[in-house]
Amino acid sequence: MEDLALELHRLFNEQRRFSFPFDNVINDIPYNGVYIIFENGETFKGFDRIVRIGAHTGNNQLRSRLHQHYLNENKNRSILRKNIGRCFLNRENNPYLHLWELDTTSRVDKTNNLKLLDLIFEKQLEKKISNYIQTNFSFCVFRVDLKEERLFWESRIISTLTLSKDIRPSENWLGNHSPKEKIKASGLWQVNGLFKESLSEMEFEQLKKLVP
Repeated sequence: MEDLALELHRLFNEQRRFSFPFDNVINDIPYNGVYIIFENGETFKGFDRIVRIGAHTGNNQLRSRLHQHYLNENKNRSILRKNIGRCFLNRENNPYLHLWELDTTSRVDKTNNLKLLDLIFEKQLEKKISNYIQTNFSFCVFRVDLKEERLFWESRIISTLTLSKDIRPSENWLGNHSPKEKIKASGLWQVNGLFKESLSEMEFEQLKKLVP
């Protein structure tokens, strides 16, 4: 388990790294795949520490998913953005935190919740989130065309990391301010799919063949 967590870091640290802005190299990012995010200041045994693993369900949506995280200032379309916003607000003991949880995506939610929100404040917070992501995050990707396979590899990688007893975030990691205990416990910017089934040695060998 511990060795595979380290080997995952070794494998993905060796891959081509993308950072913002990446529009000029967008054609080098596949249409379908899994992305692995690193964050400035976070390390694990001499490697940049993985802080998020993500995929997408829709066909040909990998590039769109990355833009939702980096550029689309709408936390209702990116749980990563929503989680970072939670940390900023919780760190400041800002009472707006409970309103940040409200969604306005559906017609019903918009009718019920929009009137409660401070849209000017949310726009400012979204800018702050964008600046944090664009300044501190980098990522690598590997191509996986089938949805079921993307979700399989996403789940296995997440669990291999979260089941490791060695991986810890730094004391200064923003995620330590999360109101979500799973983020603080895992050191990952996600709460779903944690602590499930890790990669086997055979699966890891298969994964190495997928990663360019």
